[in-house]
Amino acid sequence: MIAGLILAAGESRRMGRDKALLTYRGQTFVDTLVQSLTTAGVAGVTVVLGHHAAEIQRAVNLPAARVAINPDYRHGQTSSQQLGLMTLAPEQPDAVVLCLVDHPAISVEVIAELVRQFESTRAPVLIPTHLGERGHPVIISQALFPELLALTPGEPAHSVIRKYREATQFVEVADPGVLLDVDYPADYAKLGESIRQ
Repeated sequence: MIAGLILAAGESRRMGRDKALLTYRGQTFVDTLVQSLTTAGVAGVTVVLGHHAAEIQRAVNLPAARVAINPDYRHGQTSSQQLGLMTLAPEQPDAVVLCLVDHPAISVEVIAELVRQFESTRAPVLIPTHLGERGHPVIISQALFPELLALTPGEPAHSVIRKYREATQFVEVADPGVLLDVDYPADYAKLGESIRQ
């Protein structure tokens, strides 16, 4: 089984409002990602919330996902990722599709292709690229989970992923959505422009 993990616990300081509740194609970012993962056949989607968790839960509709609340979200993204992995642990997934809530334009087709590639190769890490530039989501094999869970709060996940660079599979995709990272209001405006094109 390949599970989905959406990290949406941050304070969205650069955006100035909760990114999980921004809208893309008529849905909130977090609803969009849950739907994309489930439509692509990814099972056991977990959403990690932290900042404004109660407000976000009231505003979104997540029947297809499990929600985990990270009380230590201020410690950074690593703590949210670790909580997500621990929440998924009883299901013993072969891998997780790791999504960041500020990358809402990931298509169902890209997720499905990444899953197919993982099932074929069992690479420790799969990263989509567009025109040679790395994007999201990333698939991480369960073989890396112990190392990720052993990180201290200040250590980023890529400190583990970097160790497996030679075995990482880069999957070139035609969809530029894998590169659309919404951190600032100007990024959100660009996302809106991409919908209208």
